[in-house]
Amino acid sequence: MELGFLDIGVFVAFIVAVIATGVLKSRHEKTSEDYFLAGRGLSWWLIGFSLIAANISTEQFIGMSGSAAKWLGLAIASYEWMAAITLVVVGFFFLPRFLKAGIYTIPEFLEYRYNETARSLMALFMVLIYVFVTYAAVVYSGAIVVKTLFGGQSVFGIEVTITSACWAIGLVAAIYVICGGLKACAWADLLQGSALIVGGAIVLVLAMKALGAATAETVPELANVEAGAGALAKFKALNAHKLHMFLPRNDPEIPWTALVIGLWIPNFYYWGLNQYITQRTLGSKSLAEGQKGIVFAAGLKLIIPFIIVFPGIIAFNLYSSDMKKEAIDNNAKAMAQFEQVRANPSGAKVAFKFDRQFHKMYKETAEAMVAFNAAVASTEPPEAKTLFETNEELLEVIAANNKKLAKDERVKIQDTLLGYKFDSAFALLIKNLVPVGLRGFMLAAIMGAVMSSLASMLNSASTIFTMDLYRKYVNKAASQKSLVAVGRLCVGLFAVIGCFIAPLLDNPKFGGIFKYIQEFQGYISPGILAVFVFGFVVRKAPPITGVVGLLLNPIVYFILAKVLPKMAFLDRMALAFFCVLGVMTVITLIRPLKEGVKFPVKTDIDLEPSKGAKVFGLAVVAVTVMLYIVFR
Repeated sequence: MELGFLDIGVFVAFIVAVIATGVLKSRHEKTSEDYFLAGRGLSWWLIGFSLIAANISTEQFIGMSGSAAKWLGLAIASYEWMAAITLVVVGFFFLPRFLKAGIYTIPEFLEYRYNETARSLMALFMVLIYVFVTYAAVVYSGAIVVKTLFGGQSVFGIEVTITSACWAIGLVAAIYVICGGLKACAWADLLQGSALIVGGAIVLVLAMKALGAATAETVPELANVEAGAGALAKFKALNAHKLHMFLPRNDPEIPWTALVIGLWIPNFYYWGLNQYITQRTLGSKSLAEGQKGIVFAAGLKLIIPFIIVFPGIIAFNLYSSDMKKEAIDNNAKAMAQFEQVRANPSGAKVAFKFDRQFHKMYKETAEAMVAFNAAVASTEPPEAKTLFETNEELLEVIAANNKKLAKDERVKIQDTLLGYKFDSAFALLIKNLVPVGLRGFMLAAIMGAVMSSLASMLNSASTIFTMDLYRKYVNKAASQKSLVAVGRLCVGLFAVIGCFIAPLLDNPKFGGIFKYIQEFQGYISPGILAVFVFGFVVRKAPPITGVVGLLLNPIVYFILAKVLPKMAFLDRMALAFFCVLGVMTVITLIRPLKEGVKFPVKTDIDLEPSKGAKVFGLAVVAVTVMLYIVFR
């Protein structure tokens, strides 16, 4: 994609403005409270924009719009609209307890409620998830945008590939965070959050305009749409099957049952107990400011699906052929190997996996692969409803057989063959619709989204490591200066690790970055949420319950994933959550404390709640319910 001088000027000006604002606002940070919590002086409007900017990144612009492009459609918006209700609950149930305790980190609260071990376990889990999952995934999603827009070109003599883009994005973000702390992130987020919303709105308008101008020649599906129909009418006609919030019980990703329980677990964990989000509210100047900021963010959450999910749906209408071409490129290596070995399956040490779209689009090839895999597995193809399900069962047989074989004799299951590269949806809209002059702004908005989220993750991971692990076990007498230095050192180290991992996510077996993040969160989020909720409500629960709950969840979730692999991961989260609660209840009944735990008061900030925020929060909840009714 070509960039004009105006594009380059806008892009450079925006990035310089963001960095300059962050550095200027954080130049006086000397203590750990200044660096990690912005001196506990953030105002509500800064908190609200910062929450949205830290949350909305290429994980949403790429992952969520990509999920919307496939069969999920508007159902993926539940991550946003349910978050609006979640934020309101967090503001009036979680936040008062955290601010009253005067904590730096969320794991720190577990020491007050349970013991040091519970605090350290949660700190370790969160650092690992931030570095190996969320940070790596957001770096990779940003690299997808860069590669889609500029793939094949060279910058300063370096070819633009997924790997080179990952390292460039990850290290630039690390340098930015090292220069400033939470205050730098918050003020930069004010600019980046505004750009995200404006940029998303621009893409939505251009996408609707393009759809309105489309004909049956460019979009064959429009042949059945009334001539002269407008953009909105075409959108509804083409996507009626995607404009529903409730999907069937057997949907592999977001069945309607997940909306009852499963989806609430990652939502409450993310918005109430996730350090890189809650760190903004922990830095608020008062409880009222924190609550107003959270409710403001909840209101903004209601518009996010309109600027991310809807464009993703339209992208498939307009550019499904481009997504198909990218999938063919992705499949090239596996297809070449299949052609090479298909004549002699009995001696092959390889098997082939494909997704639902590939099965529908290339039925003959899918049939040949199923027959091939059956021969490799030395079994007859099992009876199933579709080729896709048949092949999944064969791959399970092959995987089970592999456990009995020596390493060099095992059958390698190839990367998943795709029908469409859905994660390219938003990037294709930018590439094909955004005119010269606006491309620089859009690129700056997307890169700003990446930097904002990465800055937040790195800052929070370094905060947890420094305050919960380093100061606790390595140097209890560390000075304020050394704590800040350790935090900055951690930022660089974590960034390098994440950049090594990020390019590996280009493998289709992860099922898209949005699913990758949510799936791996299941190993910690149900247990952490259960431990906090149980600790809030059951004050006589003994300290051991917190430790058991944190350690039990990864084990339960892993077992469920192995025993019930076809169950939607959100439903597995719900089962793990209740299993942990059940065990904690049994332990408490056997060994209850004589007196309930009393939470400490270690702060001098104003803890008077906001009445206005409560009224506006109830309004947000009402609007969210109405949206679910409209798109039921």
